[in-house]
Amino acid sequence: MRIPAHSVCTAVRDDIVAGVYERGSRLTEELLARRYGVSRVPVREALRTLEAEGFVVTRRHAGACVAEPTEQEAADLLEMRMLLEPLGAARAAQRRTEAHLKVLRGLVRLGQERARRGNSEDLRSLGGWFHETLAQSSASHALTSMLTQLRHKISWMYAVEAPADPVESWAEHGAIVDAVARGDGERARALTSLHTERSTAAHRLRFSGGSERADRVRTSQPPVNMTGLRN
Repeated sequence: MRIPAHSVCTAVRDDIVAGVYERGSRLTEELLARRYGVSRVPVREALRTLEAEGFVVTRRHAGACVAEPTEQEAADLLEMRMLLEPLGAARAAQRRTEAHLKVLRGLVRLGQERARRGNSEDLRSLGGWFHETLAQSSASHALTSMLTQLRHKISWMYAVEAPADPVESWAEHGAIVDAVARGDGERARALTSLHTERSTAAHRLRFSGGSERADRVRTSQPPVNMTGLRN
């Protein structure tokens, strides 16, 4: 069975974000094909996609390597998110469906419940699902795609501290959903802008200054079973 290139791309991207492959390390087709149990063809296609997304660069005499973003490039990502997420919320207020609202409200209820109980283990993933659903509610494929890429890159470059008051943070999520439900685009934009600005302050860069180029990827990682990934 041929594994789709986009499944390989997702797996490699997730491993880059998780730090399996260090910044600057080489990504050889042979090593990746062996790790994910695929041929070189989908690996080659995946690397092209990841290069277009900014996770991979091609260097002379070295081939594909994990990108080494600068501090300024990392800062630019947060600024872009602060501009685009409020836009997505404003669009969602005009274009959301009842299905989107149902999911958003469900996530808010669950997030508020976990926050009140002090169960913070799931709050980060719930927050990610909330913002992903909010972006999808904008009914703009281009905007949703850009926000998804931004979230991946920000997760790669930044560690995020838990909010000092998770109950207040999820109350902000609830207020955004209320504005979206009423079709109030300007309020949704303003609330999301404030929420994004506050959350940005909790981001801490995972690297500082230059970093030494790694000569090879970590080879101690076990192979990844890709046979179950069909789409």
